[in-house]
Amino acid sequence: MKNSYKVIVTVVFFLVCTIGEAQNPIVQTNYTADPAPMVYNGKVYLYTSHDEDESTWFTMNDWRLYTTEDMVNWTDHGAVLSYKEFTWAKMNAWAPQCIERDGKFYMYVPITDRQGKNGIGVAVSNSPYGPFIDALGKPLISNSNADIDPTVFIDDDGQGYLFWGNPVCHYVKLNEDMISYKGDIQQIPNTIEAFGKREGKVNEQRPTTYEEGPWIYKRNKLYYLFFAAGPISEHIGYSTSKSITGPWKYQGVVMPTQGGSFTNHPGVIDFKGKSYFFYHNAGLPGGSGFNRSVCVEELQFNKDGSIIPMNMTEGIKQSLSLLNPYAKNEAETIAWSEGIKSMKNDVVGNFITAKYNDAYTKVKDVDFRKEGASKFTARIGTTHNGNVSMEIRLDSKEGELLGTVKVPMTGGNDRWSLQTIDIKKVTGIHDLYFIFKGKATNQIMYFDYWMFSK
Repeated sequence: MKNSYKVIVTVVFFLVCTIGEAQNPIVQTNYTADPAPMVYNGKVYLYTSHDEDESTWFTMNDWRLYTTEDMVNWTDHGAVLSYKEFTWAKMNAWAPQCIERDGKFYMYVPITDRQGKNGIGVAVSNSPYGPFIDALGKPLISNSNADIDPTVFIDDDGQGYLFWGNPVCHYVKLNEDMISYKGDIQQIPNTIEAFGKREGKVNEQRPTTYEEGPWIYKRNKLYYLFFAAGPISEHIGYSTSKSITGPWKYQGVVMPTQGGSFTNHPGVIDFKGKSYFFYHNAGLPGGSGFNRSVCVEELQFNKDGSIIPMNMTEGIKQSLSLLNPYAKNEAETIAWSEGIKSMKNDVVGNFITAKYNDAYTKVKDVDFRKEGASKFTARIGTTHNGNVSMEIRLDSKEGELLGTVKVPMTGGNDRWSLQTIDIKKVTGIHDLYFIFKGKATNQIMYFDYWMFSK
C-alpha cells in the first residue's frame, strides 16, 4: 500500500506541474538529487548528485552543475566531478556541497572507499565550473560509516566549519586551507531539545527526528540547521542556535513528507534580496526514491525569525531578470522541457537531444525589446535524412509560430550545421518555445545554441 501511495503522489504531482506554469522540478533532462546551491558573483551555482536512469538503488556516479541568474532558466553544465577522480574511491557520488574561499572552490563529497568504508573527500578548483581535483589523495573525514552528507559554512569571522552525518550530526572546525581541520571531531547531542521527538518506533540510535542531510545557514545573527528528518519517509526539519556550535533548539517542520521520494535533502541561499529553499522529490516521469529531481521554493520567515512552513509547489514563476535573445544562448538553458536529454562531447561541450516528435524546451521571459528581431540562428544537427525540423513559437507550445528551421543531416553529434532563417518579427517580452519535429523514435535531433538578430 505504501508503494502504491508513493506512485499516486508522484503521478499527481507531475500532472499538476504539467497543467500549469510548472517550474518544478527545475531540471527535467536528468534525474538530480541532494541540491547544494552556492551564490557567487551574481549567479546561483547549483551542484547536485545524479541518479542514473532506471536506478533501483542509489546508483550515483558523478556530481552535476546547473546555473541561473533569474531563478527560472537553468543552464546545464553537465558533470563537473566523478567519484572516479578520487584514486581511493570505489563507488557512490552522494550529497555534495561547494564553497568559495579566496578565489578557490572546495567541493566536499561523500564517497565509499575501496575497503567499503564511507568517508568525505574534498576536491579543489580555480573555477566554479571545474575541473575539480582531489586535494588530498585520501578522505578528509574517515571516522565511521556515518560520514555522509557534508555541509560547509564559513562564518563572519572567517572560521570554516564542516557538518555531516547519519544518524547523528558531527562537526569540525576547518583550517584556513579548507582541506584540513583543527581539534577533535564533535557531535551535536542527539537530544529531543536539539532535534525534536521522533514519532512512531524509536530506537537507541535514532531517538529524535534527525536523520541526515544537514545544511547550515545564518540570518540576522541566528544560525539555522536544516536537516532531513525521520521517520522514513523523510520530511525537512530545522533547529536554531545563537552559536554555530550550539546549543541547538528544535523549531519544527519546514516541509512535510511529500513528492513520492522517501528521502529529501535541504539547501538554502539568499539571492537578490530573497531566500530560497531547495529540495528533491520524485516529480518527473519515472521518478522514485532512487530517481529523484531537484526543486526550489521561496523561503519566507516570520518577524521572530521562525520559518513559515511550506509545501511542494510548481515553483518560482517570476523571473528575477530578463533573458537577452541577442546574445549566444545555450540550448541547455531551460525553464521547462519534455522529451529532452542533456549530453556532452569534446566538440561542443554540453548540448541537448530531442528524444521524440513534439519534444520541446521552454525559455522564460525573453526580452526582444521594442526594436525586435527578424532573424534566428541555431547550431543543430541530426542523423536522420529529411523531415526533421524545429519550430520556434511564442508563449505556449501551440503559440504564435515565428519560423521553422529545417534540420540538415550532419551524421552525428560530433558534426554540426549553423542555420539562419528569416522569422516573423517579434518584439516585447515572451516565453520562447522550441518544438522538435521528426518521425524517428529516438534522438531525432541535436541542439547546441541559438540567438536572434535584427
